[in-house]
Amino acid sequence: MQIRAMKAEDYPKMYKLWNSIEGFGIRAIDDSEEGITRFLKRNPTTSVVAEEDGKIIGTILCGHDGRTGCFYHVCVQRDYRKHGIATKMVQYSLNALKKEKISKASLVAFSENKIGNAYWHELGWIERNDLNCYDYILNENNLVHFNSD
Repeated sequence: MQIRAMKAEDYPKMYKLWNSIEGFGIRAIDDSEEGITRFLKRNPTTSVVAEEDGKIIGTILCGHDGRTGCFYHVCVQRDYRKHGIATKMVQYSLNALKKEKISKASLVAFSENKIGNAYWHELGWIERNDLNCYDYILNENNLVHFNSD
């Protein structure tokens, strides 16, 4: 198993993984091949994949605004969970952020994502209750599709 920087060419395999994960939300525009390519051009060193035998088994989209890093699409294929893969990917992205002189990272986990929230608590991430999260939709065509069984 290899942990490495994500490349735009990884998109078809990543998209296949994302579609296999129950509850995973995929945005029509942001998570399209064009959207991910744009994200990776802006953040060429901080996003990561876990790969085994040519198959993408885990991803983290990670970018920053010059001050704070942000994690998106943190996932590991079900059969590969509980083997430390996500933790290795998280460390890879955090190290890449440190190299770019970013000193803080954040993420959003849906409240109903019990497994994800437990994982972040276990890693020592701090759940914030001192702020409200707001979205303003600039493009209503950027619909989210959530995978189900």
